[in-house]
Amino acid sequence: MDAHFGGLDVLVNNAGVGVFRPISELSIQDWQYTIDTNLTGVFYCCREALFRFATRGGGHIINMSSLAGKNPFAGGAAYNASKFALTGFSEAVMLDKRNENVRVSYIMPGSVATGFGGQGTGDVSNWKIWPEDIAEIVRMMIRMPRRTLVSRVEVRPTKPMSK
Repeated sequence: MDAHFGGLDVLVNNAGVGVFRPISELSIQDWQYTIDTNLTGVFYCCREALFRFATRGGGHIINMSSLAGKNPFAGGAAYNASKFALTGFSEAVMLDKRNENVRVSYIMPGSVATGFGGQGTGDVSNWKIWPEDIAEIVRMMIRMPRRTLVSRVEVRPTKPMSK
């Protein structure tokens, strides 16, 4: 792959799942599924990318966290824990690797119209952030001069859902 495409320059970890139940109703399998996808999967991908970046002289990792990584909510124990941990993981990797020309950033979006949480894939609610908005932030991070690191971006809908 490296010979054909030239190697890895950017890793965007965007896989995520959420099982939302009170802790007393959360199965061990639900917990493990959430932690494995939202945190352990990121570890595996980052670890592999860092090996590849070392041979290229650097790279950029962008992890998709969530505002739930700093704002817990009822029924979100596994999801909140995975995103709090992802935030800490991202910051630790950034500190470990920033002197090796590896930039590590993470984005903490609020509600994005992706169908996440069982809302269906056609969810284009007017109040939510659109996936294209998050993609634009990723592009902005990648385009920043190498001397500049945007380490964290928090993104909220302009007008939250009316109650």
